[in-house]
Amino acid sequence: MSTTPSQTLRFRWLDSLLSEVPFDGWTEAAATKAADSAGLSPGEQALAAPNGVTDLIDAFFDQAADTARDTLATQDISQLNVPGKVRAGILAWLEALEPHREAVRRAAIKGMLPWSAAPALQRTWKVADMVWNAAGDTATDYNQYSKRGLLAAALPSIVMKWLDHPSDEELGTFIDRRLAQASGIGRNLGRVAKPLLDALPVSRPNRSGNK
Repeated sequence: MSTTPSQTLRFRWLDSLLSEVPFDGWTEAAATKAADSAGLSPGEQALAAPNGVTDLIDAFFDQAADTARDTLATQDISQLNVPGKVRAGILAWLEALEPHREAVRRAAIKGMLPWSAAPALQRTWKVADMVWNAAGDTATDYNQYSKRGLLAAALPSIVMKWLDHPSDEELGTFIDRRLAQASGIGRNLGRVAKPLLDALPVSRPNRSGNK
């Protein structure tokens, strides 16, 4: 997939920034230093990341999601059950983040700040969407949103566990437990939400093709 000029500049900036983040965090000062090292003019910086550090953090996690998606495309997970496919997606994503674990820790700290909450939620949702898509989920009704929402809610605790350097067995057990908890919540939510949504006066696709 081709990249736009702004994306090319953004990832060039990000590559330079990742060497600064372990020391200075995801800060404007670190971003400015990285932009200078990457040889980006003020105009190129504005094109690459109009929202500054927030855009660069987005690019960091987008890059990891793309890497995880590529990894999963080379694996045969078709014989796994649904939780197994979701688990494989999460592990592929964490593997993509592994070279920059400290950058993830710094992003997690920054994401806990109130003014960073909305971007952090959006990033987590995008990861959940990637994982479910890779698992073969084709839901288009409320299940599409509930599955991704429940996984997005589980991901922060999984990341925090991963940041503590657990063994593979410990991490796998933790992920399985969190997915089981999310699944239980989803079943209970479905019993309540589906009848309510079905009762709403919303337009639905006409399967016969008539309008």
